[in-house]
Amino acid sequence: MPDTMDVWALVEHEKPLEKIQQPIPEPKGKEVLIKVTHCGVCHSDIHFWEGFYDLGGGRRLNIKDRGVKLPVAMGHEILGDIVKAGPDAGEQPAGARRAVYPWLGCGSCRRCAREEDNMCTAQKSLGIVQNGGYAEYVLVPDSRYLVDPGDVDPAVACTFGCSGITTLNAISKLMPLDPEEHVVLVGAGGLGLAAISILKAYGHEKIISVDIGDDKLEAARKAGATAVVNSTGADPAKEIMTAAGGPVLAVIDFVNISKTATMIQNILGKGAKWVQVGIMGGSVEVSLAGMVFKNTTMMGNITGDPKHLREVARLGREQKLPPLPVTKMPWDEVNKALTLLREGKVTGRLVLVRE
Repeated sequence: MPDTMDVWALVEHEKPLEKIQQPIPEPKGKEVLIKVTHCGVCHSDIHFWEGFYDLGGGRRLNIKDRGVKLPVAMGHEILGDIVKAGPDAGEQPAGARRAVYPWLGCGSCRRCAREEDNMCTAQKSLGIVQNGGYAEYVLVPDSRYLVDPGDVDPAVACTFGCSGITTLNAISKLMPLDPEEHVVLVGAGGLGLAAISILKAYGHEKIISVDIGDDKLEAARKAGATAVVNSTGADPAKEIMTAAGGPVLAVIDFVNISKTATMIQNILGKGAKWVQVGIMGGSVEVSLAGMVFKNTTMMGNITGDPKHLREVARLGREQKLPPLPVTKMPWDEVNKALTLLREGKVTGRLVLVRE
């Protein structure tokens, strides 16, 4: 094995990623070294690339304020082969394919002890704080963050680490819900389509997909949405309620901007649950008394935990998940992939493949 690896690194925000050489990490203790074969390109990579998150009201959260030091390889939807393991990692068969949980916690707090790494306040996530899947190799601190995807297409299985667990976590916050109760999914990109797949896997029958692109809505219909609404119409809230037969009780917003939030407030019924996933940014005014009168629950959703990854992988291995549409691109075309995603020219998920 060589001493150095290729790394497509973010060296400066909003500048093309640069291919650099770095030493291949040597696994110690319980660590496991993975050679990346597939890595999904996520919209949150775009925000990281740009260098900030829009908090609304003119406020920004700058990436540098999260303890990130450049250069770093982005990419958190990771799948690859075990290469080497530390002396305390137990039996880790070389060459075995594994999907990676990337949202690593500190490993020592109460949240991490409960396998709630995504809720840890001192995260060390792959693709953010340390090198992710845009590097040739990634170092995983413990084999409990690795999941066997079985015979699932690796280009699909790599997406389990973000789109899979994020949508499963969001859907779980809507439950319990009658299978015939309408669920509204705002955004028919990779996450929106993954949510349709998971809802179908759990036997849900009424799914309304909302987007601004007819091509994405057609993909949602093919994935199993029972109704679609183009939100560029004159009154999308009215169209959604017509499709649902009245106000709705379950909404997941994978876009989450001021415009979508305003639209959602106009369609919620009494006792509705509204889960916010997207980080496109913005703000919205909420009637506090209205929240009480409608008994509305509004929840944020930040990725998922290792338990969610094991569950999504189980559904995949048991062939209960309708396949997510993916577009494969060569690993060295990462800058092109980011540009396509930023320009909204991607249906489903973009996956970088390293041969």
